[in-house]
Amino acid sequence: MTKEIIHTDKAPAAIGPYSQGIKAGSLFFVSGQTPIDPATGKLVEGDIQAQTKQVLNNIKEILQTGGSSMDQVVKATVYLADFNTFAKMNEVYGQFFSNEKPTRVCVEVSRLPLDCQVEIDAIALI
Repeated sequence: MTKEIIHTDKAPAAIGPYSQGIKAGSLFFVSGQTPIDPATGKLVEGDIQAQTKQVLNNIKEILQTGGSSMDQVVKATVYLADFNTFAKMNEVYGQFFSNEKPTRVCVEVSRLPLDCQVEIDAIALI
């Protein structure tokens, strides 16, 4: 099985030693995305809904660059700084997926990069 590193300027550059995405066989792994606006390189200000929208737009851009889409996501993991924001995050999250929703795990963590409110990673089909 071969792997292909995926990178796009339409999503934030990696802030560490990792890739935005990797295609391996028929699977596409997208690294955890934070609510960084790729145009400015800065954290999107605002509530959990604004941050969730930016995170999912970042994932969408990486998937599209690698020849996949949000409809092909089979698994997502959502990391929240405060689980009390779950319902508002979930409202935005649901807008990004078709009727066939991916499997998901959602956990509260003690801290996220840049003290953002949400981070999401994904596994998709190619």
